[in-house]
Order: sequence, then C-alpha cells, then structure tokens
Amino acid sequence: MIRVLSVFGTRPEAIKMAPLVRELEKRPDIRSSVCVTGQHRQMLDQVLQVFGLLPDYDLDIMREGQSLTAVTTAVLRGVEEIIRIVCPDLVLVHGDTSSCLAAALAAYYHQIPIGHVEAGLRSYDKYSPFPEEMNRQLTDRLSDLLFAPTALSREHLLQEGIPGDRIFVTGNTVVDALRFTVNHEVPLAMPADLRPDQRLLLLTAHRRENLGNPIRSIYRAARRLAEAFDDLVILCPLHLNPAVRSAAQEILSGCERIRLIDPPDVLTFHHLLSRACLVLTDSGGIQEEAAALNKPVLVLRDTTERPEGLAAGVLRLVGTDEERIFLEARRLLSDPEELARMSAVKNPFGDGHACERIADIIEEQFYYNRPNERFACQTTYADR
Repeated sequence: MIRVLSVFGTRPEAIKMAPLVRELEKRPDIRSSVCVTGQHRQMLDQVLQVFGLLPDYDLDIMREGQSLTAVTTAVLRGVEEIIRIVCPDLVLVHGDTSSCLAAALAAYYHQIPIGHVEAGLRSYDKYSPFPEEMNRQLTDRLSDLLFAPTALSREHLLQEGIPGDRIFVTGNTVVDALRFTVNHEVPLAMPADLRPDQRLLLLTAHRRENLGNPIRSIYRAARRLAEAFDDLVILCPLHLNPAVRSAAQEILSGCERIRLIDPPDVLTFHHLLSRACLVLTDSGGIQEEAAALNKPVLVLRDTTERPEGLAAGVLRLVGTDEERIFLEARRLLSDPEELARMSAVKNPFGDGHACERIADIIEEQFYYNRPNERFACQTTYADR
C-alpha cells in the first residue's frame, strides 16, 4: 500500500488538487490522506464541498494580519506533526504558495519523497509574482517527482539542472477540474439581471504586488469600460482581502453595469467564466481556466509564468496602467472578429487527463522502486 499525503490550503490549490485526490482515492494500491492548511477558510471549504472531499487533517492556520513568515512557520510545524502520524511514502504539494514550500520543507526534513504538482512554471522575476516565484523554484529543487503541466515547464526544469528522469509532462489538473465542474447543471445566479443581449466581462484582481495604486488603476479602467459600452456588464468577484474590497467599493460602487459580489463557489464561478466574452485578471489559475474554456484574457500583470497562453494567442499581457488596460479592452470589445480569433485557439494547458497520469506515475514509481530511493521517471505526455 502506497501512503500518499496531499497538502494544500488555498482555493486555487484546492481546485487543482481536488480532482487528483479523487483519482488517488480510486486506486486500490494507494492510501490517500489529505491535510488542508486553511489559508482561504471560506473559499477553501466551498471547493471541498463541491468535490465531496473531507480532509483527514485541518491545520486551520489563518489568523488576521499574519505575515508570510507566520504562515510558513505554522505550516512547517503543522505538517511535521501530520507526517509523524501518517508516515507517508510520498508528500504531494501543489504550485507556488508559501504553504506549498513549507510542506515540502517538512517532508524534506524527514527525508520523505516529494511530488510537486504544477512544477516548472517560471517568470524568472523573484518579486513578480511575489512570493510565488521563489516558492515554486525552491519547491522544485526539493522535489523528487516533478509533474510539469507543459513541455515548456519541463524545459525550464531541465535548464536548471534537474534530471530529466524525474520530470513528467502531464497536462494541468485544472483542466480535469473543469471537466468536473462545467458538467454540473447549476443556475446562472449572478448577476441575476443579466440579459441575453448583454455581454459579460469578468474581472478579478488580488495579487499582493498589485495592491495599492496598481489595483486602483485597474478599477478605474474597468469603470471607464462600463461607461463606454451600453451592452456590457462587468462582474467583479471581490477577494476577501480588505485592501482589495475597499478599493473596489470606493471606485466601482454606484456604476450601473458593474456588479461587486463575494467570491462565488467554484461551480458558479466556472459557469460564469464560460458565459464571459472577455476576462481581465491578475490570477495565474484563471489564465489557465479561461484558456481551457476558450475565453480571451487580458493579464493584469507585467509578467506571466504561463507564456504558453501568450504564444497560443488566448492571453495578452497589459500590466496595470489604466490607459493601456482601457484601450486594449476597448479594442477587443469593439472587434468581434478579433475576440473570435482569440477564442478559437487550442487550449495549451492539457487535455483533462492529468490526474490519471499523475496517479499512474505514483503507482509505477512505488511498484518498481523502493521509497526514498532515486526515482526513475519518463515523460508520458507531450503537450500537443
């Protein structure tokens, strides 16, 4: 029996790890345990409920106003205790959060193999996104199995000297999650007054480096767009961060065609995303989700660790300058043919079978290799 401990705690991590946990639970040779760290308490619980997951362990680390240092040390101590209880053969972590790095460190300190889901993403700017860029680079150095979502991610890892026989290109598990969520029939409840003849623009902004003047610039551009197009409704799910919410309330409140809402559950959000004609976001995960649903995205950042979307043509970098955001979005909204071209590109992030591949790899590695020995991996999926 292979004991696998999956550790995650934010809403984006949960969306991408939930289908993998469900796949691991199907395998008779795997004993799957889940530890949630609980940074996004309310939003995390929504995702767990949708996917029908009940965590085995909950660190519940979130405290008001805590620093990155506090988050990291709390996860490190908490996961260490869970490791002593579970005695896992493999610890699975995801992505680039501080809890991802801390959980990987806890496993490393106990010399337990680490599997990194969504390995190899890079912006090569340690402060953009912050602290995610260094979190994922350090986690990759600690990991024994690196599940790269695309061929380009694998190339990043190879260029950094990570042996190719430890890297698998699997596709991104977010596409697997979308196969689950968009097949559920749920009423499009928000905005309730959206008419069939109105277009929906979905706006999300929350990145740490965008707080302050950048996010205010983003919101000013959004208000101008709502005033420029009579047939446009802008839906803005607000992150729970008070700095995000106060800026949105100040700049966007009172505009007839802008709806400020609390974060919807993942089913509702994915259905709203499928209804949108254009997405403006500084989120990494939403770049992938939108691309998988053939939705054009203007990325509200100066860099992206998902250049596959830029190359495919479904993503465009616009940064946080008010005038540039407004002009780029207005140009697309005024050009249905260009929007259609961006919507027609092939999804570069996978085919929806990443979780099956990852589970297969884990079984193969522990069937042919003893735990804590060097893994012998081969690439099984090429991004086509």
